[in-house]
Amino acid sequence: MSKKITLLELQQKKEAGQPITMLTAYDYPSATLVDEAGTDIILVGDSLAMTMLGHDDTTAVTMDEMLHHCKAVKRGANHAVLVGDMPFMSYQISKSESIRNAGRFIKEGGMDTVKLEGGREVIDMVRAIINAGIPVMGHLGLTPQTATKLGGYKVQAKTADSAQRLTEDALALQEAGCYAIVIEAVPVLVAEAVSKKLRIPTIGIGAGVHCDGQVLVFHDMLGLFDRFTPKFVKRYSNLRPRILNALRSYNEEVATRQFPAQAHSFKIDEAEMELFLYGGKNGSGETV
Repeated sequence: MSKKITLLELQQKKEAGQPITMLTAYDYPSATLVDEAGTDIILVGDSLAMTMLGHDDTTAVTMDEMLHHCKAVKRGANHAVLVGDMPFMSYQISKSESIRNAGRFIKEGGMDTVKLEGGREVIDMVRAIINAGIPVMGHLGLTPQTATKLGGYKVQAKTADSAQRLTEDALALQEAGCYAIVIEAVPVLVAEAVSKKLRIPTIGIGAGVHCDGQVLVFHDMLGLFDRFTPKFVKRYSNLRPRILNALRSYNEEVATRQFPAQAHSFKIDEAEMELFLYGGKNGSGETV
């Protein structure tokens, strides 16, 4: 694998018109696979609340849970830029709290940068974190942590006014110092217009082909999460039924004593077995 990707290289990709690849990973095995595949950015997303921990939405995951998964991803990835997703209420309370939690992602979690949701309402927090020396990725459009306020998991920026607000938020995040912005569930033409206005890269998820990069959730694109599948997800493989079939085959073979077979078992020397069974005596109890 090539050397570690830098934020400067991501910016250079934007300027050269080379699309940026980004995927989520939540543990060591997924991180090693995503990294080995040559992905530019790995996001330890708060979506792990649903995909890994079984919650109904992203708001339930805690800082400590996020850091636990970040540490595992760090051990599995050497190439990609690592982004820790700041969970709900880890950056909304105060600038000092935002800096403290962002710093934990770097010092404890081993992340390179952090991501947080929101536009102008979080600008003060974004500036504070960046001024503390921690790079920040923004997130606009559909922001899952505040989906209830947005009326649910719906497409955003569908009117001229809301598209203008999104544009202004994106420019404000750029001005505050963000190095990239995720744009989620936004009409293609709106995302294209915003991407052209920004100097920094946009990473789309349900925002069309004209963003400077794309991101998908690991479990969604591999068919491992089946509670729901957003329209913008492409399943590159459907592993869940294959894994389920393998597990059922295992249970059946154990139940019918087909597994373990001789090929999966270990042998002992016959003399050692005699010693084990009889302690140096023959079957009649006589010393041999």
